[in-house]
Amino acid sequence: MPLYKTFHPNSQTTVKIWEITESYTDLIESLSLNTNSLARVSNMKSEIHQCGFLSVRSLLAEFGYSDDDLYYDANGKPHLLNGKYISITHSFIFSAVIISDVPVGIDIEKQRDKISVIADKFIDYEFQYLKNKSDRYINDLTVIWCTKEALYKLFETPGLSFKQHTLVIPFNLKDETTIAWIDYNDFKHRYHIHFYEFEGFTCAYAIP
Repeated sequence: MPLYKTFHPNSQTTVKIWEITESYTDLIESLSLNTNSLARVSNMKSEIHQCGFLSVRSLLAEFGYSDDDLYYDANGKPHLLNGKYISITHSFIFSAVIISDVPVGIDIEKQRDKISVIADKFIDYEFQYLKNKSDRYINDLTVIWCTKEALYKLFETPGLSFKQHTLVIPFNLKDETTIAWIDYNDFKHRYHIHFYEFEGFTCAYAIP
């Protein structure tokens, strides 16, 4: 089973990353899915998305959970029946799950040049320290995007803008950690960000 990596950022939180090397058939045959999940996965038109969905269920099993332990609210946010906090992500051949006693968010993205085209849609303050001509510019942008996506999943508030309401302080890629803020109406909160680069992908997760 291709469990790629496990992190324990603190005593309350665990992150697991899965590398999708199996076929759709191999994945689905290894799982016991409830009726809703079977309907969802069978209606997905892309095998990449099907395998991403199933690999998340494989990660749940690695945590000791079954498909029935997971449910989604009206906004599509995942929850666990035991009250622990969970966040889920998948991108191409990787998926990840973070589970904690506190609210958390996670995101994985493939590092691609086209992120520079949309940078001004999710970055404001961060342009002050980014260097456009840096050979790690795409990597920096991907860390910022993953961080803001993780914050969005954690906060789950309609109207939250990546550009206007979130900011990521300067960081060094080798440090694999930074600080980010949500500043939304009367809510101002600081988050610890951990990020990890691997196989041309970036994973970032947010913890209060």
